[in-house]
Amino acid sequence: MYLITLEGGDGSGKGTATKMVEEILRKEASFTSVDVTAEPRRNHPLGRLAVESVRTGEAGPLQEAGFFAADRLDHSHMWIRPRLAMGSVVISERNVHSSLVYQGIVGDLGLEQVARLNSGAMIPDLTIWLDCDPEVALKRINQGTLRMETMDKTEYFETDVFQNRIRTGFHRLLGGEIAMPDPFNQGTVVGPIMNHGTEGELKTSIRNVLRQFLSTRPSPVNVSMQEVELNLIGRAMNANDGQQTLDVGASPKRDHEDWLQGEAPWRILSNASKIYSEAWSSTDSKLASTVPKGAMSESVFSIVGTLSMVSSVDVRKLRSTLGPVRTVSHRHTQRMIQFLDGQQGWIRRHRTIMGREAPRSELRADWQAFGRLALLLAPLRPKLQEWYRRSGSAPRWKDSLSQILKEGGESVISDAKLCIERFNVIGSGLSNRSNSPTNLDEFRRWFRGD
Repeated sequence: MYLITLEGGDGSGKGTATKMVEEILRKEASFTSVDVTAEPRRNHPLGRLAVESVRTGEAGPLQEAGFFAADRLDHSHMWIRPRLAMGSVVISERNVHSSLVYQGIVGDLGLEQVARLNSGAMIPDLTIWLDCDPEVALKRINQGTLRMETMDKTEYFETDVFQNRIRTGFHRLLGGEIAMPDPFNQGTVVGPIMNHGTEGELKTSIRNVLRQFLSTRPSPVNVSMQEVELNLIGRAMNANDGQQTLDVGASPKRDHEDWLQGEAPWRILSNASKIYSEAWSSTDSKLASTVPKGAMSESVFSIVGTLSMVSSVDVRKLRSTLGPVRTVSHRHTQRMIQFLDGQQGWIRRHRTIMGREAPRSELRADWQAFGRLALLLAPLRPKLQEWYRRSGSAPRWKDSLSQILKEGGESVISDAKLCIERFNVIGSGLSNRSNSPTNLDEFRRWFRGD
């Protein structure tokens, strides 16, 4: 979903920082996977051409930039983007900003020309810029820890003159003195993070950057959240088709077609909202203070929606299935499961036959339809929540979607169209999938049960 890059001059500590980013994201985030790479690719023919051009310094700026761009374009579309589309985070030690500095500024080729060569590549969502004194960098390089495995002599960049020019180039470009060329001005750049202290200090700085970036939940630059969601929902549903379990009392596979069971969608939302509110009012006040007050909240949609796709999961597996778009913190997921478990008829928790694994949770049949609706209507969830809040004590759920679409602007229409796209993966809940809505009028009629 996100491409995170580590940039800076040679010897600035990008390799160490890359490992730190990987460790932090594996522990704290809920991406489907954390994949690490680097540019140029030393194990790929295109990458080796780029490495050789740097080793000798004989290719010249234009040919050198072309080698790097060719490697990056292939890397972007054959390796990086497929992973982003499946909800992974890709961490790259060096990426396009290195070419902009090394060939565009230091190599005097010009930023615009280097940007054009790379314009079809993936755009970093977050760039973490590392910096250190060139003398420290050269000492690290000469100690051999940073030497490329294929080299038997110093790169032409690995001199004090070039290191100072490189550092200046990064400061001018990533520091904002020079405008970042299109299309690479869309991501977030954080830095410089000075790497003169201990590894612990560096890790703390990087952790703070990652937490701040992820807390804002930015839209990914290279893929849409809709694409990621549809990929993950489809994979989760397919993975559980016909899956057999050894859980005591496990239920049969989920029905991916007739999950509405003849009930109108508006009525399902109405009943869920009423039952949830009553349950929240009657539950333990300490627990109630830690979970949402209404069923239209984001975490309820995320957790119940995800549970509707799987047979039974523990909290760890549930968070993994949530993915980066529906992400909910580990602690909040636990509290939501505790709350739902306390309400008869919502979920059931059970252990495996061996009894040594963490308890698993399973959504009961009565809430299956609401879970699928939560996945399908997620793009309009904030508007549904807002409508419910201002509808008073007797909300007319049957008219809710029509009112939202009538009162909303282009953004609401766009969100409704995203919902319509989801029918292709989630289905309409009707026995005949061909009856799925394809336009706004059909969407309204489906919602009303007409």
